[in-house]
Amino acid sequence: MELAAYQFGAHVTTLSPGKGMWSICFEDGAVMDGLEAEHVREAAGVLGRYYDAIGVRVFATMTDYGQDREDQLIKTFASASDVPLINLESAWAHPCQALADAATLNNHFAGETAGKRFVLSWAYHPKALPMAVPNSALMMAARLGMEVVVSRPETHALDRHVMEDAALVASGTGGSVSETDSYEDAVAGSDVIYAKAWGGPLVYSDPDAEADARASSKDWRVTEDWMNATNDGVFMHCLPVRRNVVVDDSVLDGPASLHLTQAENRLHAQKAILEHCWTAKNDTDG
Repeated sequence: MELAAYQFGAHVTTLSPGKGMWSICFEDGAVMDGLEAEHVREAAGVLGRYYDAIGVRVFATMTDYGQDREDQLIKTFASASDVPLINLESAWAHPCQALADAATLNNHFAGETAGKRFVLSWAYHPKALPMAVPNSALMMAARLGMEVVVSRPETHALDRHVMEDAALVASGTGGSVSETDSYEDAVAGSDVIYAKAWGGPLVYSDPDAEADARASSKDWRVTEDWMNATNDGVFMHCLPVRRNVVVDDSVLDGPASLHLTQAENRLHAQKAILEHCWTAKNDTDG
């Protein structure tokens, strides 16, 4: 986002709460007698008087399922901002990544994404990761009218409401949404394998059980055998990626991998978002 803004000739300031700025309190009605010295309503209010857009990144707590599922922190920040607020990744969604992924798929399939088999595959990772990227990747592929298959161990199903929302979107685009606990069935004849690790709802209710289930699923790694089972399919990942843990070197370094193209498209996607925000603002001001 910084580079996109700079290339547009904009001035950029990067702030990290607790590092160069006050720690922020998000709770309304809070008695702020602890470490947090500034409320989000002042932080967003002041920044909105200095800048033409604010990009915010707030990660999942991985402990409070209700707060993360409702995306309370990013919504609170947005409600306090008088200028466009861009979600750079929140607890529950990563729209910037999804936009870059959509551009990557549209370019690769020359706009003919409808009906392509898109496998969103869980992958082993030494850490339990948030669900923001898989949630957005699922919805993105459904919007493109793809045949979306969420492949994951039974212990790592995505939130059922997210699955239902994606299925509803797919019903209007000619796509479909399904899930399976068999990666062999999922990748067979697929056009895209999008690998991503996530902790799933289980990490909130029983983190020890999630860790045990994750440790026993190290075979959920994208290999050449997986790719050979596809319909001349391509591999995608949002980066950073752990080589030979999430995916083998031979896949990443092979001709079927689009991960670097995805990364490039992040820059173009950020520019498109900024252009949209600022064009809309200028139209309103004019």
